[in-house]
Amino acid sequence: MEILEFLKVIILGIVQGITEWLPISSTGHMILFDELIKLKQSAIFINTFLVVIQFGSILAVIFLYFKKLNPFDARKTRSDKQETLSLWGKVILALIPSGIIGVLFDDIIEAKFFNATNVALMLILYGIIFIVIESNPRMPHIDNFLELSYKTAFLIGCFQILALIPGTSRSGATIIGAVLLGTSRYVAAEFSFFLAIPTMLGATALKLVKAGFAFTTTEWLLLLAGSITAFLVSIFAIKFLLSYIQKHNFKVFGYYRIILGLIVLGYFYCFV
Repeated sequence: MEILEFLKVIILGIVQGITEWLPISSTGHMILFDELIKLKQSAIFINTFLVVIQFGSILAVIFLYFKKLNPFDARKTRSDKQETLSLWGKVILALIPSGIIGVLFDDIIEAKFFNATNVALMLILYGIIFIVIESNPRMPHIDNFLELSYKTAFLIGCFQILALIPGTSRSGATIIGAVLLGTSRYVAAEFSFFLAIPTMLGATALKLVKAGFAFTTTEWLLLLAGSITAFLVSIFAIKFLLSYIQKHNFKVFGYYRIILGLIVLGYFYCFV
């Protein structure tokens, strides 16, 4: 039985690692896959697992961007260090809106919106938004982080509030917001990666505190297995997305979201 549970969390780790960085909603996919494979754990553990597993994905960003994000790197010039500190300042500022709303309304959001129907509707809605935006492309005027103002960073953070609703996609919401505000797709994607670090570390800590860290040894090992899997898969997913958007737009993700949303609605209304 325990071996089967470990196989399940590895599958969930793969899903998390792929979907966290693509704008197709990792939480939405995790909820849906959990419905299908049914972890045999307590509801408290499962709800915590679906958030804490994101820690592995965050470690992948830190691993890939450690030099760029480390303001204390001795090899950096003073100007480079100031640029890195400025980037962190923009990330922290962008974190504030969703951080406040998330802490205040986490329980309400979890009770009202963590269900398959809502996930499906959000997948479809934001899929349509992606297609509409990419059908009317704008010329970006922000091509690097030096051109990204604190005001724009804060506004991107406001878009991240939308991602508190499962099925929206944190990366999707921030990328949509950044593109609408004039950034290039590449800057939008990377800023979304960096913004994920404090956002998801905070979400992970909040879930663990609420759960009281009261897990069995097996449950801690399940969390570890899922997180390690998410870390490894995330490395490839991040590299894929950055390579993909250099030559393509986000329309394909919009179509994917709509198709998946319709499949989910059909499945849960016809077979469950």
